[in-house]
Amino acid sequence: MRWPTSAAIPVVLATLLAGCGTDGGSRADDNSASAGAAGSTEPGKRPGSRIVLAVTDGQSHASVRRSGRVTVRGGTLRDVVLSTGGRTVPGRMSPDRLSWTPVGDLDYDSRYTLVATATSEDGRDATEKASFTTLRESERFVGTFTPDDGSTVGVGMPVSFTFDKAIANKRAVEEAITVRSSSGRPVVGHWFGDRRLDFRPQDYWKPHSTVSVKIALDGVKGADGAYGYQNKTVTFTVGRSQVSTVDAAAHTMKVSRDGKPLRTVPITAGAPESPTYNGQMVVSEKLVQTRMNGATVGFAGQYDIPDVPHAMRLSASGTFIHGNYWGADSVFGRSNISHGCIGLKDAQGGGDAARDGAWFYSQSLIGDVVIVKNSKDRTIAPDNGLNGWNMSWADWQAGSAAH
Repeated sequence: MRWPTSAAIPVVLATLLAGCGTDGGSRADDNSASAGAAGSTEPGKRPGSRIVLAVTDGQSHASVRRSGRVTVRGGTLRDVVLSTGGRTVPGRMSPDRLSWTPVGDLDYDSRYTLVATATSEDGRDATEKASFTTLRESERFVGTFTPDDGSTVGVGMPVSFTFDKAIANKRAVEEAITVRSSSGRPVVGHWFGDRRLDFRPQDYWKPHSTVSVKIALDGVKGADGAYGYQNKTVTFTVGRSQVSTVDAAAHTMKVSRDGKPLRTVPITAGAPESPTYNGQMVVSEKLVQTRMNGATVGFAGQYDIPDVPHAMRLSASGTFIHGNYWGADSVFGRSNISHGCIGLKDAQGGGDAARDGAWFYSQSLIGDVVIVKNSKDRTIAPDNGLNGWNMSWADWQAGSAAH
């Protein structure tokens, strides 16, 4: 069976990238910050304090998270005043008086004035001022991502972002996301259209490695009227290596764990009129039980099963590997009868742990790889689900805006 895209699929899971920004210069229009120094540096004299504002004077579309921040070098902050509409914005001075941060985010679409005064180590004062306007909330773009922070995934799991606005400045957005593996393998991004950006290494992730994703999108201009908001670092762990190979002609699936055979399972794949895709597919969702209705994927009236057990999504268009309790035992390992999915023997309700469907579900992680071969269908498209492994490394790199 094929089943439509679900709101639960991680590639479109609305996991908003939250978290506070880090100190430093603005990443907005001119990607620079304002700085001033007390007096000039003369021979034999120590330089004055240097005040660094996170915005430039006159800046528009400024970040609501970072724009009011102030730091100083070579001295200490004496006073910082951030104001808007006749009111003063509360802030926190660091104990060492080297930085000042507003309490909470600034308001959207508002004009602010920032005045900071510092005293240098030799007692001289300096003042730096800036007026700026924050971006409108409608100008903010947000990325959803997979996998989740702290998760353990299979070796095939890409890092995938989906943006809620079309991205024109792809290089700036891609460069603001850094993906690193503890294995040291290079990781490259690839754009599928103007809203989706995936990252992967040349080959599957190294088992038991750790992957960090640093997201520094706050203030990044993705397009006219589209500015980033998010700063966060997420980390996930790659588990053991499990790759399962389905032979649609032989009606079997060979499950391998860390390169060694684990189990061979009889299966039923897509019937001749609705064959299963070939290619490398990644498990992107696990459902203990779900409803599958043929009317949603062009098979109206052919099936509507309310309690399909142990379903794991392999494509956005509706390819699953799942338990099948309604087919006769004689079809498994002998014939292909499905509407495109891969079926395993299972019990209604999924309560029999000895059945193949329950066993495979219990052994699988999001990010595990299922390879289908010898089917009568074409190879699955790389952007249909998390299936970029069906693209050569050269073609993958060609789709990077920053590589």
